Amino acid sequence: MAKRKSALDEAAQRAFGAENRARLLHRWFADRPAVEPGRAWEEVYRLLLWVDATTGLAHCYESDKAQPGRPWYARSLAFHVWLSDRLGVEPTELVDELDWMFRQAVRDLAAQQREGLSEKARAQREPYDGRELPEPGADPELAEIIEEELGDWLREPPPEEVWARVVTRVQAHLSQENKRRNLTGEGFEDVVVALVNRLGAGRDVRARTQVRLGDLDGFYPTREGDKAKLIDLVVENGRTGARALVTAKWSVRSDREEQFRSDFEAYTRLQSDNRPFGHVLVTNEFDPARLVRACESRAQNAPLFTDVVHVQPHGVLAAYGEASGAVSHKTQRKVQEYVEAGRLTSLDDWIAGLLD
Repeated sequence: MAKRKSALDEAAQRAFGAENRARLLHRWFADRPAVEPGRAWEEVYRLLLWVDATTGLAHCYESDKAQPGRPWYARSLAFHVWLSDRLGVEPTELVDELDWMFRQAVRDLAAQQREGLSEKARAQREPYDGRELPEPGADPELAEIIEEELGDWLREPPPEEVWARVVTRVQAHLSQENKRRNLTGEGFEDVVVALVNRLGAGRDVRARTQVRLGDLDGFYPTREGDKAKLIDLVVENGRTGARALVTAKWSVRSDREEQFRSDFEAYTRLQSDNRPFGHVLVTNEFDPARLVRACESRAQNAPLFTDVVHVQPHGVLAAYGEASGAVSHKTQRKVQEYVEAGRLTSLDDWIAGLLD
């Protein structure tokens, strides 16, 4: 028997799910000027990139390998400073410029929790009217810690309902940190599609997410009983007929590298005509070996990916250069060569190419 989802699980699914992500993205773009060509990467980082709580730096590598004293701490420092400069803020202020989507989803979750708990609790607490009872979700110890640390800066103690909101938001943030991976992965697809569609408006270029391969012209329909093959993104140019099947992965794990090849083999096996298609990787991976493999992998005597796209390859090179600005490691230099040759291209340059 399937385990029944708790009210908290259902609330989290709503807050981090596709419908709320779409609502948040609509709100984000509605409140901002039109996306400028050449600055799409900024939108990605403002929406999805986060500051690692253990280092205080913009996250560009596995947290355990980016701790003070380890090589990726120096690289994270370099990337953090580079990004701060590009966004025009001090390094200590960068945290306020990033992670908008996750912070808004957590805010929505906290609001749902407060509302849901209040509704359910009201009927159950009714027999005890007149008695002072703890509020659902209350955490007096957490409120006390906050008050002890901030008390000297508060003109007067906040009302109880304010403490309740603060505590609920803190609890939601801490308890839902594990949702970040899902939000970043699926949100990355959403954001790339939104950027392509906004920059391609009026150019007959359309991007879609989670498309079934069998629903695309030029590919055999999914046979009855077979599992549908889903593509992260599909980008189609109505003027030229060009199309790209896109794998969008914020980071690239070893199991994903194996999946890239099997996906491509499925695409070619199920193709029903000879129309060419682009096979594209869009990522924010910083590991040099993984980026080099993506650039060099081959299939059927041709590159596995027609395009390898990074959100901002110059941020990668800034990390590799650390404080000196000089890329010294062999594999990192190879990444630099691929960037300079255009084999590893930027998100903005790739989108510009789609619109030609």
